Amino acid sequence: MHSGRTEELIVGLLCLVVILPWIAWTVRRGLASGRMPIGRGKVERDERPGAFRVLLGLYILAAAMIAFAGLDLLLQIWR
Repeated sequence: MHSGRTEELIVGLLCLVVILPWIAWTVRRGLASGRMPIGRGKVERDERPGAFRVLLGLYILAAAMIAFAGLDLLLQIWR
């Protein structure tokens, strides 16, 4: 079964409209409160500043990858 262009548009829009803002909201909330969520726990900026920075970097990397995947699906960059 061939996946159509419509499916790529839906998934691309889902990436850019739902997942990317959710990651941005999580990062913004974590920076404001000084606690970044990881699984069911949280990393406190005051208690573990190195782990907080690494986790922040991973969230930013995930957001960049989701943005690229969404744009690739919408604009067919790699085709």
